[in-house]
Amino acid sequence: MKSFKIFYVLLASILGIIFILPMLWMFSNSFKTDVEVMSPVFHLFPQEFTMDNFHTIFVGGAVEVPIFRWIFNSFFVGFAATLLVIVVDAMAAYALAKLDIPLKRTLFALFIGSLMVPGIISFLPQYLNFSNFNLINTYYVLILPYSGGALGVFLLIQFFQSFPNEIIEAARIDGANKWQVFISVLMPSSVSIVTTLAIFTFMSVFNDYVWPFFTVTDLQMRTLTAGVAVMATGSFVQSYGKLMALATLSTIPTLIIFIIGQRQFIQSITATGVKQ
Repeated sequence: MKSFKIFYVLLASILGIIFILPMLWMFSNSFKTDVEVMSPVFHLFPQEFTMDNFHTIFVGGAVEVPIFRWIFNSFFVGFAATLLVIVVDAMAAYALAKLDIPLKRTLFALFIGSLMVPGIISFLPQYLNFSNFNLINTYYVLILPYSGGALGVFLLIQFFQSFPNEIIEAARIDGANKWQVFISVLMPSSVSIVTTLAIFTFMSVFNDYVWPFFTVTDLQMRTLTAGVAVMATGSFVQSYGKLMALATLSTIPTLIIFIIGQRQFIQSITATGVKQ
């Protein structure tokens, strides 16, 4: 039994190193000169430590990098899309789990079925719709496509279905209507699962660069990840040190969000495991 524990610890340690090594390499290269980054001799840690890469990004110079605007755009889009997803998904899950609505089973089957459809299929129709409404290069095109997701609805349905009906009936006897039950009874009891959904959604929206890359061409309207993609194929194509510094900055916010919400995240996973 003890040998199995040692094996699992070694396996977890190896997997942890494999996952963290690319990030460590990126972080290290952000403090190297371009010459050292391009050197055929590999050094994990910088031989000549420099802050010039971050200085160029924040102070600017020959290359325009509106880093503060990109950070603002990423946070604004991430928080707005997360709030929208929670509201839409929670209402949809409440209707499917606790309300007597027509075609409930059919709608639930459609939600589950939509999980099997690759998201890239809707890319072109969504782009054409936003283009026809002249919403390209706006915050609408960056936020609205994330509104509502089948995975979030599915997670919340599982939680709402396990919520005791007796508590809801007691609230109805006390005079609460359907909206009051939803706002005052179900949502306060769903903090852990809603926090988990919020973390997943924010990280997904914040890290997405494909949709913002193609739907926003104005440099000031770019998100941080889309800005990294633009610089990787443009001004920083030969400046890997500056590109790694920009990539490092783009990973810090999601790490902070995860660290802040990890307690709720682990609690929701543990609760789900106990129920299963």
